Amino acid sequence: MAFTLTSTAFVNGATLPPAQVYSGMGQTGGNLSPPLRWDGAPAGTRSFVVTLYDPDAPTGSGWWHWVVINIPADVASLPEGAGSGKAGLPDGALQIRTDFGVAGYGGAAPPPGRVHRYIFTVTALDVPKLEVPADASPALIGFMLNHHRLSSAQLTALYGTSR
Repeated sequence: MAFTLTSTAFVNGATLPPAQVYSGMGQTGGNLSPPLRWDGAPAGTRSFVVTLYDPDAPTGSGWWHWVVINIPADVASLPEGAGSGKAGLPDGALQIRTDFGVAGYGGAAPPPGRVHRYIFTVTALDVPKLEVPADASPALIGFMLNHHRLSSAQLTALYGTSR
């Protein structure tokens, strides 16, 4: 069985719904993390990490919108709003600081112009938790993921404004 990531809020390649768009920086969205579900995790999975990354942000290094680590291996979904304080995260899960400077979900907020890709990724790890400080950077999490990754599944949404 393939490792897959899906959402009931949008399908792969579709436009990110207004509920998942940032509220601020010129955007008027709901800033709710979408419901996510993953299936087919590889044998040996001991925990998961969920991230949201915009590789098209004009920073030279993209933009991290959401990072959740230490999701227990027996969890296969996150409800809408789990990253926004509207629904709970699984016991033991920890949200890490994003490029907005705080922990938690930050929705799409591209500058006017081209459409950006928002890549949701769930990564299966071979460790029960990542031993990192609570104020770890997304770069540190990425480094740790590369050392403990068993497999990843992705779901990409698109969003852009022309104002």
